[in-house]
Amino acid sequence: MNLKAGIISGFIATVVLSIVMILKAKMGVMPELNAIKMLANMMHAPLVMGWVAHFMIGSLVWGILFALMVKQLQGSVINSAMVFSIGAWLLMMIGPMPMAGAGLFGLKLGIMAAVATLVLHLLWGVVLGFSYKRLSA
Repeated sequence: MNLKAGIISGFIATVVLSIVMILKAKMGVMPELNAIKMLANMMHAPLVMGWVAHFMIGSLVWGILFALMVKQLQGSVINSAMVFSIGAWLLMMIGPMPMAGAGLFGLKLGIMAAVATLVLHLLWGVVLGFSYKRLSA
């Protein structure tokens, strides 16, 4: 278990995810799916607080939790991180999505919301696993 590597890896993965989210928005792909805006609205806070929450969750919550669980997950570190990211996606789909008014699995936004967020979480997982492996070596 390497908590420092978990936090740093979570941060790196969240930066990559954020860049992809910004590019998605700039291209006009699924503009109704804006996790940062959803977080800010749920907190009744400005958009910047949505970004702060996004990075705190990705870096601290998920980064630390991954570092604590990586040994219990089977397979390589990268495969373990992908499985972990699917778990994070599931929790997002049954917790924050309905709380934000998007419905269970974000289905009020259409089926592509669930698919797009799964792809984004898998990307996050690959970067998390790769970073954690490199930082723990």
